[in-house]
Amino acid sequence: VQLQASGGGLVQAGGSLRLSCAASGRTFSSYVMGWFRQAPGKEREFVGAISWSGGSTYYADSVKGRFTISRDNAKNMVYLQMNSLKPEDTAVYYCAADSLIGTVAGFTPDYWGKGTLVTVSS
Repeated sequence: VQLQASGGGLVQAGGSLRLSCAASGRTFSSYVMGWFRQAPGKEREFVGAISWSGGSTYYADSVKGRFTISRDNAKNMVYLQMNSLKPEDTAVYYCAADSLIGTVAGFTPDYWGKGTLVTVSS
């Protein structure tokens, strides 16, 4: 599967942004999908994941209550709605797919897309 994230940009603190991830491949609907991010000088970290049906989600504590992941299997799309953004959310955001583990809590990507940069100004 190939993944392409988009929607990044510059936003003020407190603002919102929605990232999109377009996926290719007929088995997309069977994958757990999710997002990671990597801030300058830091390691890549987990943001959140969504089950194949969209019925289950799992988030990092740092974004819980502010970020929402959704998916549209008919369009092969995954979304990350980011609200109440903070300067510490500044990072390159990566869309990823897990074709093996199958659970949101155990999200272990084996496919990665190129990232999209989100910059939150204070």
